[in-house]
Amino acid sequence: MATVAVTDATFDDVVKGSDVPVVVDFWAEWCGPCKQIGPALEDLASEYGDKIKIVKVDVDSNPNTAAAMGVRGIPALFIFKDGQVVSNRAGAAPKAALKSWIDGSI
Repeated sequence: MATVAVTDATFDDVVKGSDVPVVVDFWAEWCGPCKQIGPALEDLASEYGDKIKIVKVDVDSNPNTAAAMGVRGIPALFIFKDGQVVSNRAGAAPKAALKSWIDGSI
């Protein structure tokens, strides 16, 4: 399963309404560190399969969701479980660190 683009309009249904944990990546096209972690998140989406969802929210196109989540810098990552935030982190990290963070949160 690949990462999925989520918008202000679809965020509640896709993320908060999910029956599996969701990793949300707030990013932007111009953000270097965001591009750095993109391939790692794609790999992790494939590895986890249908056990979790990994979604991406472009902050430039979807400012309402980013503002509601209090995103001040990107990349900003949140893990939702049962519609609630259970963990969050900011900044780029290697794939192994991201996997460890996800495994420790779900």
